[in-house]
Amino acid sequence: MKCNSCGRESVAFIRYNGTHLCQEHFNRYVERRIRLEFRNELTIKGDTKIGVALSGGKDSAVALYETKKIFGNRKDVKIIAITVDEGISSYRPKTMVSARKLAERLGVEHHIATVEEKYAVTMDKVAEKGELIPCSYCGVFRRRLLNDLSLDLKIDYLVTGLNMDDTAQSIIMNLARGEVDRLGRMGPHLRAKEGLIPRLQPLRKIPEKEVLLFAILNGIEFSHDTCPYANFALRNEFRDSIDRWEERTPGTKFAILNSYDRIREILDHNILPNMNKCKICGAPTAGEICKSCTMEREMEEWK
Repeated sequence: MKCNSCGRESVAFIRYNGTHLCQEHFNRYVERRIRLEFRNELTIKGDTKIGVALSGGKDSAVALYETKKIFGNRKDVKIIAITVDEGISSYRPKTMVSARKLAERLGVEHHIATVEEKYAVTMDKVAEKGELIPCSYCGVFRRRLLNDLSLDLKIDYLVTGLNMDDTAQSIIMNLARGEVDRLGRMGPHLRAKEGLIPRLQPLRKIPEKEVLLFAILNGIEFSHDTCPYANFALRNEFRDSIDRWEERTPGTKFAILNSYDRIREILDHNILPNMNKCKICGAPTAGEICKSCTMEREMEEWK
């Protein structure tokens, strides 16, 4: 097939809008949405540090690549990559190699935080317990470490590589569980909250398949490895359902995201102001004790 814009050979068929695009116009199509999302989410006033959560996978790699491309030449912006090592021996070391290579090639300062150093446990050890779901602990600890290290480095904004598929899944999961508070705390964050680094999500309107193709076409280093514990995650069931909806009605994921955006500001103003400080560590939390400290207590019982 030929590109609808220029007649050259097509590399991508965008099913939800019926267009074929060559490499040049596909790159423009992706980057235009990323730049627009940055404009909607970020206002730079004076010297600014932008952190990028870099796992080494395709999404975070593209997020770092585009953040560097867009802001790398600005003297008032410093970009820092942050990787969290959760302690998954068959997976994380490989992705960290890709993360280091990309950060080095782009000339970006790179920091690593480890779950074992902070919590004296690894996700491999959590998985050995059998009755525990590693993904639950992993997500909480990873988010906490990203925020803590960002605070230590005096980062103003933290970019994550969450794509449109990830975002749509999170929206439906929170709705299905009746967890409106968590729905309101989803990024991107419209304003800063004491103790929390605002999250930016420039890929939130880019489908996962388009992120993958963009990374391949542009030679962006990333790891193809997947977490061995990913099959335990409840998210997989929501992913499969949403993918079926999208296959039947192209554009469904965009519709989910657009619906959420229409109520996001209302949720933000009604939920974030009500957050407390954890009685143990002082971190922002919806309850009296944050999830990180709650899980740390649980682990003390079985260590």
